[in-house]
Order: sequence, then structure tokens, then C-alpha cells
Amino acid sequence: MRSDATTVEEYLAALPDDRREAIDAVRAVILDRLPEGYQETVNWGMITYEVPLETFPNTYNKQPLMFAALASQKNHMAVYLTGIYMSDEAREEFEAAYRATGKRLDVGKSCVRFRKLDDLPLELIGDTVASLSLEDFIGRVEEVDSTRKVQRRK
Repeated sequence: MRSDATTVEEYLAALPDDRREAIDAVRAVILDRLPEGYQETVNWGMITYEVPLETFPNTYNKQPLMFAALASQKNHMAVYLTGIYMSDEAREEFEAAYRATGKRLDVGKSCVRFRKLDDLPLELIGDTVASLSLEDFIGRVEEVDSTRKVQRRK
């Protein structure tokens, strides 16, 4: 369910009450723990936390780098944590920490799906968001991009 909202307020207002409450609670954790320099906006039909183009304009698609996002899909809600999927080690650590909470881990490509707020370990989400500064995230993006370029040449 891609949203046509252009502001976070519009996005939230369009959600059913139960989903708005859940998304708003996760959003509060993200905003509380979000390192300096990222900006909250609506992009790709969801609430995103991005590296502004003024900070890092050299993206392959001319769009801001997405660090994290929140979305309400047809059958679930999702929090996207792109930083942990840029490294096998970071992904494995996150997934192990998630499982240690006793909550069911339901992941997709760079997203953690949840049906209700109680399904999500909010403290872990906050810790994960807080763990990657803007500078470190850009460094990971540049590292991954340089690796891809080398692989393409082979």
C-alpha cells in the first residue's frame, strides 16, 4: 500500500487508528534516537529518514540515501533499517539480538515486518537507529558502492 501523502502528518492521518498509534510509537523511538544530520520526510510512499542531498548528492538514482523508514503495508507494518543490511555482520548481530528478545523475527529485504506494536522490540529498534551516525552510514554506502563497481568490472 503505497501512500500518496506528501507530509508525515498526511501519512499518519490516512492510517487507521490502530496502525497510526503503532507507527507513531515507532516513529517516536526513531526520532528520539536518530543521529544528527538525518531528516524525516515522506519518500517512496512511506515515512523516511534520509541523508539530505545537500549532504550526499552523488547517489545512483538522484534520490536521498534512505537510512530508515516506516510503512503501513496491506498485511503488515514495517520498519526499514537499511544500515544493517549493508553488512552481513551487522545483519547477523541485529537478528541475534532480535531473537534474544523472544519476539518473532519476520524480516524481508531490509525490513522488519510487524502486525502490532507488541511484536516489535522498540528498544532494539532505537539502539539500531542510534548506532550508525550519518558519517558512518555514508562511509558504508561508499564502501558498498566501490565493491559493486569492482565486481562489475570482473
